[in-house]
Parts: sequence; C-alpha cells; structure tokens
Amino acid sequence: MDLVTGLKAFVATAQTGSFTAAAERLGVSNRLTSKYVAELEARLGVRLLQRTTRRVGLTPAGEQMLARAPALLDDLEELLGAVSEESRGFSGMLRIAAPVTLGEAHLAGLLHRFAAPHPGLTIDLQLTDAFVDLASDGIDLAFRVGAPPATALVAHRLGHIRSRVVAAPAYLARQGVPERLEDLDRHTLLLDSNRRGGPRWQFQRHGQPVDWPVTSAFHVNSARVARDLAVAGAGLTQVPDFVLDEAIATGQLVPVLTEFEGPGHVLSAVWLEGARLPRKLRALIDFAEADLRQRL
Repeated sequence: MDLVTGLKAFVATAQTGSFTAAAERLGVSNRLTSKYVAELEARLGVRLLQRTTRRVGLTPAGEQMLARAPALLDDLEELLGAVSEESRGFSGMLRIAAPVTLGEAHLAGLLHRFAAPHPGLTIDLQLTDAFVDLASDGIDLAFRVGAPPATALVAHRLGHIRSRVVAAPAYLARQGVPERLEDLDRHTLLLDSNRRGGPRWQFQRHGQPVDWPVTSAFHVNSARVARDLAVAGAGLTQVPDFVLDEAIATGQLVPVLTEFEGPGHVLSAVWLEGARLPRKLRALIDFAEADLRQRL
C-alpha cells in the first residue's frame, strides 16, 4: 500500500463513518479499505479510528489527520491534474445528485455534453427528490432547486426556474379559460406534490406574493407526469418551465392566468463547506452555468 492510497481510504472512512460506505465511494472492497487504513495506522504508529460494531469514530490523532489530509489530497490531485489534463482531459469519478425531473429533462444531457471530451471521466448521476447528505453518501456535487438548507454547504447560483399554469386547448375549449384566481375553483386541478409548501399554488402579482389553496383531483410527485396529464386534457397544472417548453411550442399546452407570475426558484450547485473543489468540479460548475443559461 502506498501512502496516498492509505490516506484516501482513511479520509473516505472518516467522512462516511463506515468501511462499507468508504469502499463504495472508492470503488474497492470493504476488506481492502479496512486493510489500507490499518496499514496506514501501522506506518504512523498511532490509531486513527475507533472501531465499533455499528460505526467508525475518530481518535484525537484521527481528528488531527482528518483536519489536514483532505486538503493534502486535493493539492496532490490539483498538481497531477494540472500536469495531465492539458493533454488527457479530466479523469476519475464524479458523483452527482439532482432532482428527478430536472435531471431527466436537462442535467443528464448537460453532464453528457460536459463529459464527452473527457474519455477518462466517469459520471455517476443519482436522481432523487430527497436532499441527500453529501458527506455520508459520497456526493461530490448536488444540483438543488430552492434555497439550500442551513447546513455546511457552499452554494453557487446557476440560474432561476419559474413555473406557469397551463392546460390543453381541448380542455380549455370544454371548461373555459380561467381569468381570475377565483376561477380555479371550478376547474380540475392537477397538483405536482413534489412542490414544497403543501396543497397550494403560489403566484406573484404586481410584485406581491399570492397563495391560492388547491383542491386537487389528482396528486402526483412528478412535474413531468402532471404535464402529461394536462396534455391529455385532464385539467390545469402548475409546473416548472423546464418541462413545458416543447409542449407549449407545439401547441399541446397553453399558458393561462399569465398576469399572475408563477413562483421563482433558484437553481444552485452545492458542495461541502471546507472542501477544496477539484479542477474538474470547478470546470463542471462553469459549464453548467453557461449551458443552463441557454436552456432554462
């Protein structure tokens, strides 16, 4: 075992709290991860981790090591990357988390475009509408819609996402076009239950926020499914613009209540506070900001 391998195994284990999770992050076996850490401890002559049947904790020496080892590894990766990336491109694994619908609609293609010139780079995209724990899940970068929670994360704003109320022309011909929020009470409403804030639609009018309670005939935790139901003529729905562009362009859906601006949400890239961003992550954030500016 070389020293760098041992340090990587130690850092992954300390950050995730288990050899199993560390092994998954590093792409090696549980046995090898434990072996590398033990060999590092033997080389240093000090115990870095306290092993229990349920979790791995840090000794005082381990805390001191963890405070400095990630930066050392980042510096080494930065040095090696700066030397090799000019000719070979980025390499290694990037683990990315993102909301399901946004990931399917935009981010999968974005990440493919970013990785295409870098044959040595592997993207592991994990789509979930839950706020993942970046440290314990071994996530390098997460895309999040809305204000990030007050945790140890750094956020970089990538863009702004708005929503609109839409319906199919056939539905509007049958049920009429709503002109006031009060008109919603006589329509069939399709609720994207993934939206935070409960069963209500949010608007802005003349710069003032307006909330409207929604009695919905159909709840679904997917903006894309809500859109598809609206295309089929099932009712009105309020969903983000990024799932509407094609349906509106082809005339399958028509925006209504246009004087009421839909809610806006910030789209951010987030990563762990204190972690030094590798060159490939900084490049991805810059690429994502430019790419999404053209598409959202």
